[in-house]
Amino acid sequence: MNLRRDVFQAIADPTRRAILLLLASQAMTAGAIAANFDTARPTVSKHLQILTECELLKQEQNGREVHYQLNPHKMKEIADFIEPFRQMWDDRFNKLEDIMQKYKS
Repeated sequence: MNLRRDVFQAIADPTRRAILLLLASQAMTAGAIAANFDTARPTVSKHLQILTECELLKQEQNGREVHYQLNPHKMKEIADFIEPFRQMWDDRFNKLEDIMQKYKS
């Protein structure tokens, strides 16, 4: 069953964020990913399933192995959504810094 999951709920979990960081540099099998965590392999498989259902990961069959890799298009969608908020906070911090500089003088 392929449920439609919310991307932001998926990345709210620290283990799933860690998986995304692992896959940022290279594709890996589920076993290789699971080796990086102190949890049961089925637990890591469930995290991979959620990330795949959100389209944050792609699966590629390579013989008998399935390799997981980041989906850069979906990651860009997240970055594009977050960018206005980042810009807003940068502007606010810059204004605060300007005020603080005036008080130092």
